[in-house]
Amino acid sequence: MTSETILLVGHGSREKSGNDEILAFAEQWRQRQPGWSIEVCFIEFSDITLSEGLRRAAARSARVLVVPLILNAAGHVKMDIPQAIDGARLKFPGVQFLYTPQLTACDALLAIVKRRLKSAMQALDMPDPSTTGVVLLGRGSSDRHANGEMAKMARWLLEETDHELVDVAFTGITHPRLEKVAQRHSLLGMKQIVVLPYYLFNGTLVARIQRQVEHLKTQYPTIRFTATGYFGFEREIFEVLERRVGDVKRGAPAALMPCDGCKFREFAVEHGQGGHHHDDAVPHHHGHDHAHPHEHPHEHDHAHPHPHVHPRHGAPA
Repeated sequence: MTSETILLVGHGSREKSGNDEILAFAEQWRQRQPGWSIEVCFIEFSDITLSEGLRRAAARSARVLVVPLILNAAGHVKMDIPQAIDGARLKFPGVQFLYTPQLTACDALLAIVKRRLKSAMQALDMPDPSTTGVVLLGRGSSDRHANGEMAKMARWLLEETDHELVDVAFTGITHPRLEKVAQRHSLLGMKQIVVLPYYLFNGTLVARIQRQVEHLKTQYPTIRFTATGYFGFEREIFEVLERRVGDVKRGAPAALMPCDGCKFREFAVEHGQGGHHHDDAVPHHHGHDHAHPHEHPHEHDHAHPHPHVHPRHGAPA
């Protein structure tokens, strides 16, 4: 029995190598932090589900730190993981569950993107950045805030480099798509285009990006294209996660997920606006014996019929 377990939550992929990479990432993290107990689970496409990961962690520890290995906060971070945590709290009332923020747009991730861009420019024999378009290519979400994080990162990249054209594109769900952005860059006279996949690990979408770039090379034979790899095992990813863990251990206010225990997340679930359905999802009405108000720092797409003060779960003792 350990006093504390860190539960690393990966998205999960139909591509087995993607899930294997997350397991390898966790093993590297254990080597970086030998004093930490680190376990892994996945939101989907794996037998190690959220509910199973939470069960295993609760069985061995009095406190569980749930750490999403996810770039942007969309439905999985705002809905699926908190619902699973709520279910685990009911099943394991003697265990404290804390939930850290996702990776999100930050200087550490910007450093990775800049390094990737520099490598791509070298592969293109260092062309003029003023005629080299850059496309930051992400997964895409129905959550405007998650898409906004992508736009923020693209703007930061523009500010930090000599490139005059840095765009964001998405592989699905929302727009613009890569093909449309490449067309725009062509019309604006770009001679080279660098595609920067904003992905953590391998998966079916990464393979699709590679095919799309090869197609663009045929479609625009006068433009030189190159695409970089996904983030993988960059040290900055480990460092951001370690800061998240350190913050939540210290009880830093910013370390607690704003949607953790949010009544309007429950409102969304009741009205069919939630994410995936999990076997450990909890009913809408359940009691809490601790509450203290705090401002809700994120907007919602649905109207709230009443003022909201809601409990923040799992505050450090």
